[in-house]
Amino acid sequence: MKSNFFFHNGGLAMMLLAAMGLAPAAVRAQTDAEVAAHASVLDLAGAFTNDGFKLRDGNDSGTLKPAQSTLVQVNLYAGNQYWFSVSTSNTAANVTLAVYDETGKLLKTDPYTNSNRAAAGLAPDASGPYYVRIANGGAAPATFCLIYSYK
Repeated sequence: MKSNFFFHNGGLAMMLLAAMGLAPAAVRAQTDAEVAAHASVLDLAGAFTNDGFKLRDGNDSGTLKPAQSTLVQVNLYAGNQYWFSVSTSNTAANVTLAVYDETGKLLKTDPYTNSNRAAAGLAPDASGPYYVRIANGGAAPATFCLIYSYK
């Protein structure tokens, strides 16, 4: 998994991965499919920049098999609003996003889903580590790219 700003190897992240039955992703070079997913997710996140959100510099990308998920740790700050956006290069994919607090509790988000694209918005009550779960509900592997915006 290519990552420019997300932290994947924290102890809590590893415990959450194990508790959710997920495996950590391996690091590798960027592919054409990841570039296509990145272009698609920038298109989706553009809607949030129109509302004053700034894109976080960096992205996270990789490939998920059918019915597979990955968990990405992010540090969020109380008082800010965030939108997480993900897109895949496979237009038939059914990608979803969920956000968890540091205890593993699923948080209520403002969701957007559209086949190979999804977004989740939230304003955390407390600063600290949070976890974004990206899931492939499609029948084929899907290369994804995740970015987030804040204000």
